[in-house]
Amino acid sequence: MLNYIVKRIAATIPVVIVVGLFIFGLLFVAPGDPATILAGEQATAQDLAQIRQELGLDRPFLVQFFEWSGQVAQGNLGRSIFSKQPVTVLIAQRLEPTLLLMALTMVISVLVGVPLGVIAAFKHGGRLDTFVMSASVLGFSVPVFVVGYILAYVFALQLGWFPAQGYTPIAEGFWRAVRSLTLPAIALSGVYSALIARTGRAAMLDILSQDYIRTARAKGVSQWTVLFVHALRACGVPLLTVIGMGVALLIGGAVVTETVFSIPGLGRLTVDAILQRDYPVIQGVVIFFSFLYVLVNLVIDLLYTFVDPRIRY
Repeated sequence: MLNYIVKRIAATIPVVIVVGLFIFGLLFVAPGDPATILAGEQATAQDLAQIRQELGLDRPFLVQFFEWSGQVAQGNLGRSIFSKQPVTVLIAQRLEPTLLLMALTMVISVLVGVPLGVIAAFKHGGRLDTFVMSASVLGFSVPVFVVGYILAYVFALQLGWFPAQGYTPIAEGFWRAVRSLTLPAIALSGVYSALIARTGRAAMLDILSQDYIRTARAKGVSQWTVLFVHALRACGVPLLTVIGMGVALLIGGAVVTETVFSIPGLGRLTVDAILQRDYPVIQGVVIFFSFLYVLVNLVIDLLYTFVDPRIRY
């Protein structure tokens, strides 16, 4: 097990290199120039050239990339072009609301998606199955920001149950922090719940046709026990897989959701950095998200051994 964990962590190194090369190259060819934003509209060509030289933006692509890679290897993600703060500090300041939002979204999605998938499989071909699958298609189709605006209008502006924008830090109360993120988490969980429900239904349909399920029913085991104990445990591996893969949806959705609800998290930091062409911040956040995604999937792989004893590393 330990050797497997070490190998998986070591495997993140080439992943980070490829991601870094991709995002670095994308920013290199993207339109816009941070020197223009820093210098202002009245800047001359000489002023722009001087700023670009100070920032190192006038050097060749490979020189900039290898210099940046060497800093990342030492744990240094650079400094923000505009705030002059270390990128690691900016990420640490914005980390709490994003992680709590992702965790709350994942909890809501699992609590909603798994039962819906199980029930849809049990009522296969019926009206309930059709309703669940239709709701899943709707969850995939409606953009997160549309759902977010609707939820904010109804439950924040009209009913006043939740705050419309902002974030309350955990230091001021855990449940106050959860309440401030409830609407964003519900908006973000739509796509994730639909993905889990569809995957759970497909896996459950296959499991319910197995001989041991028919044997359990023949012995008089209750439908609840058959569905949520025997069959659901057998579906654990595909469900864990889709939960791990769905982290990418959470990361991408967090950028939109935090913008809609004015949450000071990593998603909002990314949007602000893109608008300002703050390259070190963009690169640092993308690298952090890539590492987070790999780490979550490593945890998912380790959970396989608890769900299915036949899996060993």
